[in-house]
Amino acid sequence: MIDAVVFDLDGVIVDSEHVWDEVRAAYTRESGGRYTDRATRDMMGMSSLEWSKYMASELGVPGTPEEINAAVVERMLARYGEAPPLIPGAVDAVRAIAQRWPVGIASSSNRELIDVVLAASGLADLVRVAVSSEEVARGKPAPDVYLEAARRLGVEPSQCAAVEDSHNGIRSAKAAGMRVLAIPNRQFPPDAEALAQADVVLASVSELTPEVVAG
Repeated sequence: MIDAVVFDLDGVIVDSEHVWDEVRAAYTRESGGRYTDRATRDMMGMSSLEWSKYMASELGVPGTPEEINAAVVERMLARYGEAPPLIPGAVDAVRAIAQRWPVGIASSSNRELIDVVLAASGLADLVRVAVSSEEVARGKPAPDVYLEAARRLGVEPSQCAAVEDSHNGIRSAKAAGMRVLAIPNRQFPPDAEALAQADVVLASVSELTPEVVAG
């Protein structure tokens, strides 16, 4: 039985994975670093501390991880402005789910970005808890952010459904013991091994209904 539903943010509610990629790639190159072909996939799901350390050590970006993180988040906030790129149908899907179950967010985004998206989408009052991976020990694919969301919701992870789009996100939710509903990101699709771990695979968020969540 499902007692709560936890959503990823980037790639599920807001179409931002490509924005993260563009911002980090531009900052890396402008700073004299080297943005590699595998950097996007490597960093997807990492916490802010993890990806900023990665940019420093693997991509040759100068500065401390804290400085890199601050610079990238500043650029992300500037790109979002007052209208983050919400995925069509996502807000309606979350609203429909929230009528039946408590809803949470488990995101790799920084707290500032989560708050901007929730405010702009009008979902702030519906989302019971929102956890950033910067608030836990490890980012995705570790289960920490999903486990913390379940803890704050007061629900056993095994009684939660998770909605994810990426390979590391699917692995994270599955490792937490949740029922995983995957909506594969079209620009950065999860690999076959990760997708095979999902309990349900949907073509788009418009297919996400309470009946599908309940199974």
